[in-house]
Amino acid sequence: MASIVTQAGRIAWKDLRIELRSREIIYTMAFFGALLVVIYSFAFPAKADLVRAAVPGMLWVTMAFSGTIGIGRAFDRERENDTMRALLLAPIPRLAVFFGKAISITALVLAVSLVCAPLIALFFNAPLFEEAPMLLLVIVLGSAGIAVIGSVFAATLLKVRSRDVLLPVILYPLLVPLFVAGTNATAALLTASPNIDGVLVSDPNFPAAWYWIQFLGFYDLAFLVLSFWIFESLVIE
Repeated sequence: MASIVTQAGRIAWKDLRIELRSREIIYTMAFFGALLVVIYSFAFPAKADLVRAAVPGMLWVTMAFSGTIGIGRAFDRERENDTMRALLLAPIPRLAVFFGKAISITALVLAVSLVCAPLIALFFNAPLFEEAPMLLLVIVLGSAGIAVIGSVFAATLLKVRSRDVLLPVILYPLLVPLFVAGTNATAALLTASPNIDGVLVSDPNFPAAWYWIQFLGFYDLAFLVLSFWIFESLVIE
């Protein structure tokens, strides 16, 4: 297991180092996420009660769409340079390839989420950071789940001609529980109640938030185990 983690770290660092040089994927993801936030700012009225209800969905839709861009490009360099076979034939466990790719995608989705969340808070005057540690935990678990499931199917569809169309079609149904849990956890952290003057005051629903955070953790763990089990056979096929 230590060998897998070490080799996965090297693969993840290789991908992230290339991305830090080219900034191709991260700029595309960040631009697309920021563009979505700007569209939201025109589409939704900036009322305090409506904002608290809509902001969780805005955040997770942005993560979903931006993350799909990163997942779609995860194995493109291997495909374009025809190095995927060499990577699979390298003297390292094939699970390390999957784990390394998942780590690098998690880092990219997390980075874009940490850019888009402040933009949503700024454009809508949303109190996203009143419970910042718990919100960060929700975003990290969500990013990891998107990356784990996305890595499996991005590798599976590597040689498929219509992979850009098929990837979201296959991916999003599996990610629905994750989006439901992430949206509900975020909404629970943004819950507010009126005070005696009728002004909305933050009143986070921590039991509900922790319930959905635990759901995200179990969801990520279940799909991580399943991905370890099926990744090698899917890639070989």
